[in-house]
Amino acid sequence: MRAELAVPVGLDPVHQLGQRLEDRYRHVHVTAMADVSICNPALGVAATGCRAFGGRAFGIVTTPWFMNLVAIDLPDGAPSAAAVSGTTLRVGLPAGEVEFIIGELDGIGRVDSCSLFSPVFEFAAMEAALATAEEAVRAFFDLAPLEPPPAPPAAVNRRDVLRGHFQKREAGAET
Repeated sequence: MRAELAVPVGLDPVHQLGQRLEDRYRHVHVTAMADVSICNPALGVAATGCRAFGGRAFGIVTTPWFMNLVAIDLPDGAPSAAAVSGTTLRVGLPAGEVEFIIGELDGIGRVDSCSLFSPVFEFAAMEAALATAEEAVRAFFDLAPLEPPPAPPAAVNRRDVLRGHFQKREAGAET
């Protein structure tokens, strides 16, 4: 095993899977995707926001030719039900149901993918792609942005305060 492909000792299984995906897609980039016109030369390969959810590992994979939300079985977890490559699978995530295409990736195994961008010419730099990937992970898994914002405080003006109306309004709101 080459040193740059080695996974650091102590890395949790989810991040190990993310690292393996990055390594595999880097290999695909320099072999099968070399000089393919749909590749954005400004982008590299990265796995962002990898996390466990529902017994699987999820994350956003960015390559020069796509950005996908992916789902992979955890090494010590229960395997996903058998399914035919190319078929659609609906997965319930915190933000709602998401459709994935079932696939296989050499050296990895089953990788279910939900395409977010393909091709990825919208991104002028890898930093912009990674910022988008981080925001996408939050949109799928962090429900806080989906909660309605708190109601703004009641408007207060000097006349109400001087006349005592503000205290009466607050007392009425507490009951």
